[in-house]
Amino acid sequence: MSKEHFLKGTLILTCTGLLSRLAGFFYRIFLSHTIGAQGVGIYQLSLPLSTLLLAVTALGMQAVISRVCASLSALGKDHQAKDAFLLGTGICMFCSVCISFLLYKNAGLFAVQILKEPATLPLVYLMAFSFPLSALHTCINSYYYSMKQTLIPSCIQLLEQAVRIGSSYLVFLILLSEKKPVTPLLAGIGALCGEIAACLASLLTLGIHFQKASYKITAISHPFTSIRQLFLESVPHTLNKVLLTLLGSIEVVLIPGQLQAYGLSRTDALGVYGVFTGMALPLLLFPSALTTSAAVMLMPSVAQLQALGNRKRISYVIRRSCMGCLFLGSICSLFFLLFGHFAGVFLFNSITAGNYITSLALICPFLYMNTAMASILNGLGKASRCLFHNMSGALLRILFVLFAIPSMGIRGYFYGMLSGELLLSLLHLTALIRYCTHPKQTFPSRLQ
Repeated sequence: MSKEHFLKGTLILTCTGLLSRLAGFFYRIFLSHTIGAQGVGIYQLSLPLSTLLLAVTALGMQAVISRVCASLSALGKDHQAKDAFLLGTGICMFCSVCISFLLYKNAGLFAVQILKEPATLPLVYLMAFSFPLSALHTCINSYYYSMKQTLIPSCIQLLEQAVRIGSSYLVFLILLSEKKPVTPLLAGIGALCGEIAACLASLLTLGIHFQKASYKITAISHPFTSIRQLFLESVPHTLNKVLLTLLGSIEVVLIPGQLQAYGLSRTDALGVYGVFTGMALPLLLFPSALTTSAAVMLMPSVAQLQALGNRKRISYVIRRSCMGCLFLGSICSLFFLLFGHFAGVFLFNSITAGNYITSLALICPFLYMNTAMASILNGLGKASRCLFHNMSGALLRILFVLFAIPSMGIRGYFYGMLSGELLLSLLHLTALIRYCTHPKQTFPSRLQ
């Protein structure tokens, strides 16, 4: 991928991310005023389950689709790239439909025994319907990114966000007119409507793309062999996503209980958790729209450079990416330190949110840089190394949840987040430095 294509793709994704997050901020403000901090906390509790199930079936294959399709495209094998995308997506859809059925049949078990919050039951039912749609949407986006086409998935992302917000507001008006209580189910309905719109738009554009390319699904050569190869390629990526998400889910489920051990009531604990995850953390992540966009483009770019054997260019990309993310993170840290209190009160009408934003300001340089470095490592085929790094950071945060929160409150978790991201940065940097200083080290893809 040329520098121009990379910058253009990053710019499109960044603008889209900023617009989407800006809309998301107003949406979260809307939710905080309609369902309250406790309602936001209940909704946030259900999200890790969706992420975990998506990791089991789609997120690992998503990385494989992006990496393999980009590599095959760089070698001029466009037809094989489309074959890999369709076969990988087929695997994801089969698994997601099966798991969705099991989730619907056992929704009560997941809500009461796993999430430890019966109020999440309606959200789990909705999740069972939206989960396969999310898996399909994720795979299609990965294919477009590998083909250097960022405009279509960006437009679809904005469409999804618009439908999510619009449908939630419509449901809110209906509930008000019928004088019914507004519950966290409002957010779940909005998410489902957004996924439906995104999937329909994705399938429409994909069909047009394949028709223009005169591609026929019946022309797939050696499908069973390719499926086996794709599966083997996805195993380390899937383990990475699943174990990281599982540890993150455990962490999320433990936090409200540990806050109660600190002395807060159940309602106050959910409120604190809601303010942190629904207000403070999204604001800190807002500038990461740039680094996340760059990371999306970095994986296929690095995979293409590796397929072509251009190690010198890969080293250059590593250096520039790390320096750029570190610079952006430092600027953002200074901004949040100076204006975090004002932002919390102005945006969310919450002094607590402002305190949390200021307390977490120093995490920005490491958080932003880790996003780019992880994408580069995955593009180089080092998913197993990423798995070890991510597990180390997650386990460190869990230790802080178990032992720091009961004595220090939510501030103990802040220290855990900072320590975990710092450890992750050191591990990622060490792996990338070793790659740059060992010229004989290679990481071939099974499908190349």
